[in-house]
Amino acid sequence: MKAIMLDKETYKQLLNQYISTQDEGALYRAERLTRNFIKKNILPEEIIDLHIQVLRETYPTIYEEMVYMCQFLLETMISYGLAIQENETLREKQLAMRTEISLAANIQKTLLSSTLPEVDGLDIGVISVPAKQMNGDYYHFVTGKDGSIGIALADIIGKGIPAALCMSMIKYAMESFPEQLMNPNDILRRLNHVVELNVDSSMFITMIYAKYKNGLLTYASAGHEPGIYYCKETDTFYNLKAKGLVLGVSTDVSYSQYEQELKAGDMIILLTDGVTEYRNGDQFAKRGELLRIIRQSMKLKAQDIVENVYQHFNSLSEYYQQDDFTLIILKKY
Repeated sequence: MKAIMLDKETYKQLLNQYISTQDEGALYRAERLTRNFIKKNILPEEIIDLHIQVLRETYPTIYEEMVYMCQFLLETMISYGLAIQENETLREKQLAMRTEISLAANIQKTLLSSTLPEVDGLDIGVISVPAKQMNGDYYHFVTGKDGSIGIALADIIGKGIPAALCMSMIKYAMESFPEQLMNPNDILRRLNHVVELNVDSSMFITMIYAKYKNGLLTYASAGHEPGIYYCKETDTFYNLKAKGLVLGVSTDVSYSQYEQELKAGDMIILLTDGVTEYRNGDQFAKRGELLRIIRQSMKLKAQDIVENVYQHFNSLSEYYQQDDFTLIILKKY
C-alpha cells in the first residue's frame, strides 16, 4: 500500500484535470500511471481504494451512495484479483503439464518405434495417428530367425502417460519371450499374465497377435477389433474369426489360435477401433466406409492404401478423431 500512496497526488491531479476538462491528455498520462502500478504489482482493489480516497479528499460532500457504489466495486475487484491470480497459477501448471506430455510423447515414439520388415511376396503398410499427443495404440513387428514375422497390434483402454508406460512394458515383455514359444496364443497368454500382475485393474488391453510365414497367417485375439481378410479370387471381404478375453481381466486364460491362407492379391487388414469409430458430425462411421475406400485404392502399394484411408477420413468437413487411429495392411503378391 505504501507504493501506491506515493502515486496518490499524481492520480488526484489527473482525476481532477479530467473531471474539469475531459482532456484526453490526462487519460494518456493515466495509462502511463497504470503501467507503473503494474510494475509495482499493485492489485486492482488497491487502485479502487485509492480512487475512493481521492474522491473523499477532493469532494468531501460527495453523496454517500456514490461511496457505497465504489465500495461495492472495490469488493468486486478483490474477488476479480483473486480469480486472476488463480487463473495465472492454473495456466502455469497447464504449461508445465503440456511440456511434460510433449516430452513423454517424444520418448514414447523413440521407445515404441518399429521398423517395417521386408518379407518376400508380402507388401506391408502401416499408419498410426494419435487423437492427442500420447498414443494409446501400439503396433510392433518381430522378425523371426525362421523367416517369419510377428505382428502385434494393441489398444490400451486408458490413455496418456500411464498407457504409454503400459505399452513399453508390453514391448519389452514380448522381446523377453523365447522365440520357440512365439506362437500367437502363447504370446497372448504370457502377456495376459504380465498385464494382470503389473497393470492397474482400471486399465485393460485389447490385442491381436499374428505370425506370417510362406503365405500362412496364424493369429489370436484378446478382445481386439476383428481383422479383415480380402479374398482376391472371390473379390470379397470377410471378418477374421477371433475370440478371446482382453488382457488383464483374469489370471488363468487361454487363447484360441486361427489360420488364414493368403494367395496372390489377397490382403489382411488389422485395425484399432479408432478407424471405424471416427465421427463425421453427428454420424459414426461404419466398416463398410473403410472397405469402400480400400477397394478404391486396391491397386496401390499397401502404404499408399493406409494413407489414402486416413486422408479420406481426415478430409471430411465435420471429421472428428475421437480415438487413436492405427491401420495395418498386409498385401500378398
